[in-house]
Amino acid sequence: MNFREWLITVPDVITGDALWTVEAYRLALFSADLGWSDCTKLMQDRRTLSLSDQLFRAVGSIGANISEGYSRGSGKDRARFYEYSLGSSRESRHWYYEGRHVLGESVTAHRLALLTQITRLLLTMIPDQRGFALGEEPVPYGKSSVDLSPDLNELLDEVPLP
Repeated sequence: MNFREWLITVPDVITGDALWTVEAYRLALFSADLGWSDCTKLMQDRRTLSLSDQLFRAVGSIGANISEGYSRGSGKDRARFYEYSLGSSRESRHWYYEGRHVLGESVTAHRLALLTQITRLLLTMIPDQRGFALGEEPVPYGKSSVDLSPDLNELLDEVPLP
């Protein structure tokens, strides 16, 4: 299943909401659905049973906090929930990295890259809502010795499953 195939399965009651216009939310919802099968695989190995629970909660929390924040009346209040979502996005990356031995290299690399895209979007959304930048040094996000950020279209078209 890729992103386009997944889009067809999302109910109109969700896609018809104004929240659906937020790209970070759409990607977070897609990521949570991918997390379902990833967590199912992690649950099959006793060593990663509790890890699967942590991952499932973290990846589900990304979209939940974006939707909570989007519904708030002030930018400061919205930013607070977007920051929670940012924390969950980074936490999810942590758990995916920890589960790499069970999930495999291609699944892990894909999920890390997708979560990095979500993190980038949130790092733009938060200062926009707050009216000032975060306390983090502005760096080109994801630029390290290992570049895990392929083109978003490629990332959404080629989705490995466990």
